[in-house]
Amino acid sequence: MSGIGARTRLFGSVLALAFVVACSDNSTSDARRGLVDMEQFTPEQIFERGEFEMARNRGTDAAFFFSEIERLYPYSELAKRSLVMQAFAYHSDGAYPEARAAAQRYIDFYPADDDAAYAQYLLALTYYDQIDEVGRDQGLTFQALQELRKVIEIYPESEYARSALLKFDLAFDHLASKEMEIGRYYLRRDHFGAAIKRFRVVVEDFQTTTHTPEALHRLVEAYLSLGLYAEAQTAAAILGHNFQSTEWYQDSYALLRENGLEAKAEGSSWLNQVYRQTLQGRWL
Repeated sequence: MSGIGARTRLFGSVLALAFVVACSDNSTSDARRGLVDMEQFTPEQIFERGEFEMARNRGTDAAFFFSEIERLYPYSELAKRSLVMQAFAYHSDGAYPEARAAAQRYIDFYPADDDAAYAQYLLALTYYDQIDEVGRDQGLTFQALQELRKVIEIYPESEYARSALLKFDLAFDHLASKEMEIGRYYLRRDHFGAAIKRFRVVVEDFQTTTHTPEALHRLVEAYLSLGLYAEAQTAAAILGHNFQSTEWYQDSYALLRENGLEAKAEGSSWLNQVYRQTLQGRWL
């Protein structure tokens, strides 16, 4: 019996080894099409195959094997780990909806687990990694901000909180960039009212971004073009108070001088409220 048992174990080991290290794409295709009986393998063996596919930069194939552990061995310890690995594998392949679904399942099932912060971070990345171009759908940016905020607020002590905060700032800056792009478009076409609305959004809602100095300068340009000198002077006063060393202040200062004006708070527009907040240290 011992000889038979030894031969059986040896055969099982050889079978598992062949499953894990096989390089043929057909072996993965056969497994995904149900032509391979996955139940003959242990969760550890299937997990190793998933890791093997990840090493080959085949994220979607890897995710399949990780998902098989969840399907065949739902109560094993590796089932929990394989779920977050599914999210990672899908994300690495740019399969963002699938990565998002796997990450969300992990958060729903294991909210207090050590890897929950990583799952939430991955979920945020499924949105963040698609917003690198200014022209992309801004809905993705809002979603990224929402999910990154969860990492920061729910898992502040995690190793992902700092990275999430940096990405949050970049995504926030991205929204301001879009407003500036549209505002400049209107300004070039002398649609001053529409341009002012966009630059006002940057000044009021995105004042901590890198686009604020230019937004104030563009307001000076737009208001001067409309003959609204008090508003132009007030915008320049805010610019001078906070960003006097920038080229934007120098350009605004020159524009005012050309019109016999100076940078100071005048009138009672919305900009005067911003100016008062600036003096009180409640703006920026």
